[in-house]
Amino acid sequence: MTDEGSSLRCAGVDAMNECQIICVGTTPPQILASLVGPLRTALRVSSEVGSLALPEEDYAFNKERNQYHASAILRRIQTTRDLQAQFALAVTSVDLFEPDTPHVFGEADRTARVALMSIARFGTEFNSLSHRNASEAVHLVGHLIGLAYCEDPRCAMFVATTVAELDKRSASLCTSCRSELQKLRPQAT
Repeated sequence: MTDEGSSLRCAGVDAMNECQIICVGTTPPQILASLVGPLRTALRVSSEVGSLALPEEDYAFNKERNQYHASAILRRIQTTRDLQAQFALAVTSVDLFEPDTPHVFGEADRTARVALMSIARFGTEFNSLSHRNASEAVHLVGHLIGLAYCEDPRCAMFVATTVAELDKRSASLCTSCRSELQKLRPQAT
């Protein structure tokens, strides 16, 4: 473990990294690295970008929709993730969907403790992209920890279905969700 990696751990949290961040396809490495801080700040989750990188998601491509099926990619992540980490967050740059939805920004599977996030609809302007990435990563890993959806549109646990909602949503938790996090992870605070 490097000194840099150990500096990312929170007091009271197990020495291993709790969340493995996985590159899927051609996601830029700087985007993956930018998620470590928001996960630590909002959820007190130590994380690092893993050495595992998954290839393009051709197996999940739907020609009729010109999108990729999120659940199919999640199943692949489940079988390839590092089991040393409690959670895995995979990040892709392809557009995702689930049946009966026009698109999804991400999908989380609490049972398998894996989540998938797409940056395809987040734009290219640095500040907006950075905020959207952080907000969605915190939202998805929050679900992996056990947090439910929140009705406060400014809370990271609010379900955002449009970019405008994503921009209003914070990368941090509201008071109610912070209280719930304390109950779920008392050792991490």
